[in-house]
Amino acid sequence: MTTHGPSEPADADTPGPSATNESGAPVTPSAGEGAAAAEPLSAGRRGRRGTTAAKKGSLLRELPVLLVIAFVLALLVKTFLIQAFFIPSGSMEQTLHGCTGCTGDRVLVNKVPYWFGEPEPGDIVVFRGPDTWSPEITVAEPSNWVSGALLSLGRAIGVAPPSEDDYVKRVIATAGQTVQCCDAQGRVTVDGKPLTEPYIYQDSPLGGGANGREFGPVTVPAGRLWVMGDHRSASADSRSHVSDQYSGTIAVDDVIGKGALIVWPLDRFTVLDSPDIQQQAEAQAVRPEAWVHGDAAVAAPYALGLAGALPISAVRRRRRRRGARLTGPSRRPPRTGWRRVRRPAQTRPGRETDAG
Repeated sequence: MTTHGPSEPADADTPGPSATNESGAPVTPSAGEGAAAAEPLSAGRRGRRGTTAAKKGSLLRELPVLLVIAFVLALLVKTFLIQAFFIPSGSMEQTLHGCTGCTGDRVLVNKVPYWFGEPEPGDIVVFRGPDTWSPEITVAEPSNWVSGALLSLGRAIGVAPPSEDDYVKRVIATAGQTVQCCDAQGRVTVDGKPLTEPYIYQDSPLGGGANGREFGPVTVPAGRLWVMGDHRSASADSRSHVSDQYSGTIAVDDVIGKGALIVWPLDRFTVLDSPDIQQQAEAQAVRPEAWVHGDAAVAAPYALGLAGALPISAVRRRRRRRGARLTGPSRRPPRTGWRRVRRPAQTRPGRETDAG
Protein backbone atom coordinates (compact mmCIF):
# COMPACT_ATOMS: atom_id res chain seq x y z
CA MET A 1 0.00 0.00 0.00
CA THR A 2 1.39 3.36 -0.97
CA THR A 3 1.58 6.13 1.63
CA HIS A 4 1.43 9.83 0.93
CA GLY A 5 2.82 12.58 3.17
CA PRO A 6 4.90 12.48 6.31
CA SER A 7 4.31 9.81 8.89
CA GLU A 8 5.39 9.60 12.50
CA PRO A 9 7.49 6.82 14.10
CA ALA A 10 5.93 4.55 16.64
CA ASP A 11 8.60 5.03 19.27
CA ALA A 12 10.10 8.44 19.99
CA ASP A 13 13.38 6.97 21.30
CA THR A 14 13.96 4.67 18.34
CA PRO A 15 16.04 6.31 15.62
CA GLY A 16 15.19 5.76 12.04
CA PRO A 17 13.76 7.34 8.95
CA SER A 18 10.23 8.57 9.00
CA ALA A 19 9.03 6.76 5.86
CA THR A 20 9.94 4.06 3.32
CA ASN A 21 9.25 3.57 -0.34
CA GLU A 22 7.66 0.53 -1.96
CA SER A 23 10.89 -1.52 -1.73
CA GLY A 24 11.30 -0.76 1.96
CA ALA A 25 14.13 1.79 1.55
CA PRO A 26 14.00 4.76 3.90
CA VAL A 27 12.82 8.07 2.52
CA THR A 28 13.92 11.40 4.05
CA PRO A 29 11.29 14.18 4.04
CA SER A 30 12.16 17.11 1.83
CA ALA A 31 12.51 20.70 3.00
CA GLY A 32 9.10 21.54 1.60
CA GLU A 33 7.45 18.75 3.57
CA GLY A 34 9.10 19.95 6.79
CA ALA A 35 7.84 23.46 6.18
CA ALA A 36 4.38 22.09 5.60
CA ALA A 37 4.53 20.24 8.91
CA ALA A 38 5.54 23.41 10.74
CA GLU A 39 2.92 25.50 9.00
CA PRO A 40 0.04 24.82 11.48
CA LEU A 41 2.05 26.28 14.40
CA SER A 42 3.00 29.40 12.45
CA ALA A 43 -0.57 29.81 11.29
CA GLY A 44 -1.77 29.57 14.89
CA ARG A 45 0.61 32.31 15.99
CA ARG A 46 -0.41 34.49 13.10
CA GLY A 47 -4.06 33.84 14.01
CA ARG A 48 -3.51 35.02 17.59
CA ARG A 49 -1.70 38.13 16.45
CA GLY A 50 -4.47 38.79 13.94
CA THR A 51 -7.13 38.39 16.63
CA THR A 52 -5.36 40.89 18.94
CA ALA A 53 -4.99 43.40 16.11
CA ALA A 54 -8.65 42.93 15.20
CA LYS A 55 -9.71 43.63 18.78
CA LYS A 56 -7.62 46.82 18.89
CA GLY A 57 -9.03 47.96 15.56
CA SER A 58 -12.56 47.19 16.71
CA LEU A 59 -12.06 49.28 19.88
CA LEU A 60 -10.73 52.23 17.87
CA ARG A 61 -13.70 52.03 15.52
CA GLU A 62 -16.17 51.84 18.40
CA LEU A 63 -14.62 54.68 20.43
CA PRO A 64 -16.20 57.56 18.42
CA VAL A 65 -19.57 55.84 18.60
CA LEU A 66 -19.26 55.38 22.36
CA LEU A 67 -18.32 59.05 22.78
CA VAL A 68 -21.36 60.14 20.78
CA ILE A 69 -23.62 57.84 22.85
CA ALA A 70 -22.12 59.21 26.08
CA PHE A 71 -22.67 62.80 24.92
CA VAL A 72 -26.29 62.11 23.94
CA LEU A 73 -26.99 60.36 27.25
CA ALA A 74 -25.40 63.23 29.19
CA LEU A 75 -27.53 65.72 27.26
CA LEU A 76 -30.69 63.74 27.97
CA VAL A 77 -29.83 63.39 31.66
CA LYS A 78 -29.11 67.13 31.90
CA THR A 79 -32.35 68.02 30.12
CA PHE A 80 -34.77 65.66 31.85
CA LEU A 81 -33.22 64.18 35.00
CA ILE A 82 -30.47 65.96 36.91
CA GLN A 83 -28.20 68.96 36.40
CA ALA A 84 -25.24 70.27 38.37
CA PHE A 85 -25.09 73.90 39.47
CA PHE A 86 -22.29 76.01 40.90
CA ILE A 87 -23.48 78.36 43.67
CA PRO A 88 -21.53 81.66 43.53
CA SER A 89 -24.02 83.70 45.55
CA GLY A 90 -24.20 83.94 49.33
CA SER A 91 -27.99 84.38 49.43
CA MET A 92 -28.51 80.80 50.69
CA GLU A 93 -25.87 80.77 53.45
CA GLN A 94 -25.39 78.61 55.51
CA THR A 95 -27.46 75.98 53.73
CA LEU A 96 -25.48 76.47 50.50
CA HIS A 97 -22.04 78.03 50.56
CA GLY A 98 -21.43 80.76 48.01
CA CYS A 99 -20.16 83.69 50.04
CA THR A 100 -17.00 85.62 49.20
CA GLY A 101 -14.00 83.55 50.29
CA CYS A 102 -16.04 80.34 50.60
CA THR A 103 -15.62 77.25 48.48
CA GLY A 104 -18.69 77.51 46.28
CA ASP A 105 -20.96 74.47 46.58
CA ARG A 106 -21.72 72.26 43.62
CA VAL A 107 -25.33 71.13 43.84
CA LEU A 108 -27.22 68.46 41.95
CA VAL A 109 -30.69 69.63 40.93
CA ASN A 110 -33.30 66.92 40.51
CA LYS A 111 -35.91 67.54 37.80
CA VAL A 112 -37.97 64.38 38.36
CA PRO A 113 -40.10 65.56 41.33
CA TYR A 114 -41.75 68.30 39.29
CA TRP A 115 -42.76 65.94 36.48
CA PHE A 116 -45.67 64.87 38.66
CA GLY A 117 -46.25 67.84 40.94
CA GLU A 118 -45.32 71.42 41.74
CA PRO A 119 -42.83 72.89 44.21
CA GLU A 120 -43.96 72.89 47.82
CA PRO A 121 -43.13 75.22 50.75
CA GLY A 122 -39.68 74.39 52.08
CA ASP A 123 -38.24 73.17 48.75
CA ILE A 124 -34.92 74.60 47.56
CA VAL A 125 -35.38 75.37 43.86
CA VAL A 126 -33.24 76.64 41.00
CA PHE A 127 -35.18 78.81 38.56
CA ARG A 128 -34.86 81.30 35.74
CA GLY A 129 -35.55 84.72 37.15
CA PRO A 130 -38.06 87.15 35.63
CA ASP A 131 -36.80 90.00 33.47
CA THR A 132 -37.49 92.45 36.28
CA TRP A 133 -35.01 90.72 38.62
CA SER A 134 -31.47 92.07 38.75
CA PRO A 135 -28.69 89.46 38.44
CA GLU A 136 -27.06 88.45 41.72
CA ILE A 137 -23.80 87.65 39.91
CA THR A 138 -22.04 89.01 36.84
CA VAL A 139 -20.78 86.50 34.27
CA ALA A 140 -18.60 87.55 31.33
CA GLU A 141 -20.17 86.08 28.22
CA PRO A 142 -17.76 84.28 25.82
CA SER A 143 -16.57 86.09 22.71
CA ASN A 144 -16.39 83.02 20.43
CA TRP A 145 -18.15 79.72 19.97
CA VAL A 146 -15.29 77.66 21.43
CA SER A 147 -15.40 79.55 24.72
CA GLY A 148 -19.19 79.37 24.63
CA ALA A 149 -19.12 75.59 24.21
CA LEU A 150 -16.64 75.19 27.07
CA LEU A 151 -18.76 77.44 29.29
CA SER A 152 -21.90 75.43 28.50
CA LEU A 153 -20.06 72.20 29.28
CA GLY A 154 -18.78 73.64 32.55
CA ARG A 155 -22.27 74.72 33.53
CA ALA A 156 -23.64 71.27 32.67
CA ILE A 157 -21.26 69.56 35.09
CA GLY A 158 -21.38 72.32 37.69
CA VAL A 159 -17.83 73.68 37.51
CA ALA A 160 -18.63 77.03 35.87
CA PRO A 161 -20.78 79.89 37.16
CA PRO A 162 -24.44 79.60 36.12
CA SER A 163 -26.21 82.02 33.83
CA GLU A 164 -27.00 85.45 35.26
CA ASP A 165 -30.68 84.53 34.94
CA ASP A 166 -30.37 81.44 37.19
CA TYR A 167 -31.25 81.78 40.87
CA VAL A 168 -31.49 79.44 43.86
CA LYS A 169 -34.00 80.20 46.64
CA ARG A 170 -36.39 78.46 49.01
CA VAL A 171 -40.13 78.24 48.35
CA ILE A 172 -42.08 80.04 51.08
CA ALA A 173 -45.63 80.20 49.73
CA THR A 174 -47.53 78.75 46.77
CA ALA A 175 -50.52 79.74 44.65
CA GLY A 176 -53.48 81.13 46.60
CA GLN A 177 -51.57 81.65 49.85
CA THR A 178 -51.06 85.07 51.47
CA VAL A 179 -47.58 85.80 52.77
CA GLN A 180 -46.37 88.73 54.85
CA CYS A 181 -44.05 89.80 57.63
CA CYS A 182 -44.12 90.11 60.47
CA ASP A 183 -45.98 88.77 63.51
CA ALA A 184 -45.30 89.97 67.06
CA GLN A 185 -42.11 87.88 67.16
CA GLY A 186 -40.84 89.10 63.79
CA ARG A 187 -41.66 85.87 61.92
CA VAL A 188 -42.94 85.49 58.36
CA THR A 189 -46.54 84.29 58.22
CA VAL A 190 -48.51 82.43 55.56
CA ASP A 191 -52.30 82.69 55.80
CA GLY A 192 -51.84 84.21 59.22
CA LYS A 193 -49.72 81.33 60.63
CA PRO A 194 -46.04 81.85 61.48
CA LEU A 195 -43.47 79.72 59.68
CA THR A 196 -40.90 77.46 61.33
CA GLU A 197 -37.59 78.41 59.69
CA PRO A 198 -34.55 76.97 61.49
CA TYR A 199 -32.36 77.55 58.42
CA ILE A 200 -32.42 81.40 58.55
CA TYR A 201 -28.96 82.97 58.70
CA GLN A 202 -28.59 86.65 59.63
CA ASP A 203 -32.17 87.81 59.28
CA SER A 204 -33.01 91.32 58.10
CA PRO A 205 -33.46 93.94 60.84
CA LEU A 206 -36.93 94.63 62.11
CA GLY A 207 -38.87 97.48 60.58
CA GLY A 208 -39.77 98.60 57.09
CA GLY A 209 -37.82 100.21 54.31
CA ALA A 210 -35.57 98.73 51.64
CA ASN A 211 -33.47 96.76 54.11
CA GLY A 212 -36.19 96.07 56.69
CA ARG A 213 -37.91 92.80 57.42
CA GLU A 214 -41.50 93.94 56.88
CA PHE A 215 -43.42 93.35 53.63
CA GLY A 216 -46.87 92.40 52.35
CA PRO A 217 -49.41 91.06 52.61
CA VAL A 218 -49.08 89.47 49.15
CA THR A 219 -51.44 86.86 47.75
CA VAL A 220 -49.56 84.53 45.38
CA PRO A 221 -51.23 84.32 41.93
CA ALA A 222 -52.07 80.98 40.31
CA GLY A 223 -49.10 79.18 38.78
CA ARG A 224 -46.55 81.23 40.74
CA LEU A 225 -44.37 80.99 43.87
CA TRP A 226 -43.06 83.28 46.59
CA VAL A 227 -39.38 82.56 47.24
CA MET A 228 -36.80 83.83 49.73
CA GLY A 229 -33.14 83.18 50.51
CA ASP A 230 -31.94 81.60 53.75
CA HIS A 231 -29.45 84.46 54.25
CA ARG A 232 -32.22 87.02 54.62
CA SER A 233 -30.05 90.11 55.00
CA ALA A 234 -28.13 89.35 51.75
CA SER A 235 -30.83 87.96 49.47
CA ALA A 236 -32.52 89.93 46.71
CA ASP A 237 -35.59 87.68 46.56
CA SER A 238 -39.35 88.16 46.18
CA ARG A 239 -39.34 90.85 48.86
CA SER A 240 -37.16 93.08 46.67
CA HIS A 241 -39.56 92.89 43.72
CA VAL A 242 -42.98 93.39 45.32
CA SER A 243 -43.63 96.39 43.09
CA ASP A 244 -43.22 94.52 39.79
CA GLN A 245 -45.97 93.03 37.61
CA TYR A 246 -46.35 89.81 39.61
CA SER A 247 -45.69 91.22 43.10
CA GLY A 248 -42.27 89.56 43.33
CA THR A 249 -43.46 86.03 42.59
CA ILE A 250 -41.90 83.67 40.04
CA ALA A 251 -43.57 81.30 37.57
CA VAL A 252 -43.73 77.59 38.33
CA ASP A 253 -42.81 76.97 34.68
CA ASP A 254 -39.50 78.80 35.24
CA VAL A 255 -38.39 76.32 37.92
CA ILE A 256 -35.51 74.17 36.62
CA GLY A 257 -35.52 71.61 39.42
CA LYS A 258 -35.28 70.84 43.10
CA GLY A 259 -31.99 71.00 45.01
CA ALA A 260 -31.20 67.37 45.85
CA LEU A 261 -27.70 67.20 47.34
CA ILE A 262 -24.37 68.97 47.70
CA VAL A 263 -21.71 67.00 45.82
CA TRP A 264 -18.70 69.31 46.27
CA PRO A 265 -16.68 69.98 48.34
CA LEU A 266 -16.66 66.45 49.72
CA ASP A 267 -16.61 67.55 53.36
CA ARG A 268 -20.02 69.17 52.77
CA PHE A 269 -21.56 66.25 50.88
CA THR A 270 -25.14 66.00 52.13
CA VAL A 271 -28.73 65.54 51.03
CA LEU A 272 -30.76 68.77 51.00
CA ASP A 273 -33.98 68.33 52.92
CA SER A 274 -37.31 70.11 52.55
CA PRO A 275 -38.65 70.88 56.03
CA ASP A 276 -42.36 71.35 56.60
CA ILE A 277 -42.08 75.06 57.29
CA GLN A 278 -45.83 75.59 57.41
CA GLN A 279 -46.31 72.81 59.99
CA GLN A 280 -49.43 71.29 58.46
CA ALA A 281 -51.30 70.00 61.49
CA GLU A 282 -54.18 68.42 59.63
CA ALA A 283 -53.71 64.93 58.21
CA GLN A 284 -53.41 64.96 54.45
CA ALA A 285 -54.14 62.16 52.03
CA VAL A 286 -51.10 60.83 50.19
CA ARG A 287 -51.16 62.17 46.65
CA PRO A 288 -50.11 59.96 43.71
CA GLU A 289 -47.05 62.13 43.16
CA ALA A 290 -45.97 62.27 46.81
CA TRP A 291 -43.42 59.46 46.42
CA VAL A 292 -41.20 61.63 44.19
CA HIS A 293 -40.68 64.25 46.90
CA GLY A 294 -38.70 61.99 49.22
CA ASP A 295 -35.63 59.80 48.93
CA ALA A 296 -37.08 58.18 45.81
CA ALA A 297 -36.74 61.52 44.02
CA VAL A 298 -32.99 61.47 44.61
CA ALA A 299 -32.62 57.85 43.48
CA ALA A 300 -34.93 58.05 40.43
CA PRO A 301 -32.45 59.66 37.97
CA TYR A 302 -29.78 57.10 38.78
CA ALA A 303 -32.22 54.19 38.44
CA LEU A 304 -33.39 55.50 35.07
CA GLY A 305 -29.80 55.99 33.92
CA LEU A 306 -28.97 52.40 34.91
CA ALA A 307 -32.02 51.12 33.08
CA GLY A 308 -30.88 52.96 29.95
CA ALA A 309 -27.32 51.63 30.19
CA LEU A 310 -28.27 47.95 30.58
CA PRO A 311 -29.51 47.42 26.98
CA ILE A 312 -26.35 49.02 25.57
CA SER A 313 -24.18 46.82 27.76
CA ALA A 314 -26.11 43.71 26.72
CA VAL A 315 -25.69 44.51 23.03
CA ARG A 316 -21.94 45.02 23.48
CA ARG A 317 -21.56 41.70 25.35
CA ARG A 318 -23.47 39.88 22.62
CA ARG A 319 -21.23 41.42 19.97
CA ARG A 320 -18.10 40.41 21.86
CA ARG A 321 -19.31 36.82 22.20
CA ARG A 322 -20.14 36.69 18.51
CA GLY A 323 -16.73 38.08 17.61
CA ALA A 324 -15.04 35.52 19.86
CA ARG A 325 -16.85 32.70 18.06
CA LEU A 326 -15.79 34.02 14.67
CA THR A 327 -12.16 34.87 15.45
CA GLY A 328 -11.34 32.50 18.32
CA PRO A 329 -9.05 29.45 18.00
CA SER A 330 -10.57 26.47 16.24
CA ARG A 331 -11.04 23.25 18.19
CA ARG A 332 -10.33 21.15 15.09
CA PRO A 333 -6.72 20.33 14.15
CA PRO A 334 -5.31 22.36 11.29
CA ARG A 335 -5.79 20.82 7.90
CA THR A 336 -2.51 20.57 5.97
CA GLY A 337 -3.77 18.65 2.98
CA TRP A 338 -1.94 15.47 3.99
CA ARG A 339 -3.81 12.25 4.61
CA ARG A 340 -2.45 10.24 7.50
CA VAL A 341 -2.21 6.52 6.71
CA ARG A 342 -1.25 3.90 9.26
CA ARG A 343 1.42 1.53 7.91
CA PRO A 344 1.44 -2.15 8.62
CA ALA A 345 3.60 -3.09 11.58
CA GLN A 346 6.09 -5.04 9.45
CA THR A 347 7.04 -1.94 7.44
CA ARG A 348 7.74 0.31 10.44
CA PRO A 349 11.40 1.05 11.19
CA GLY A 350 12.77 -0.92 14.13
CA ARG A 351 9.87 -3.37 14.15
CA GLU A 352 11.31 -6.03 11.83
CA THR A 353 11.99 -8.40 14.74
CA ASP A 354 8.48 -8.00 16.10
CA ALA A 355 7.03 -8.57 12.69
CA GLY A 356 9.04 -11.77 12.23
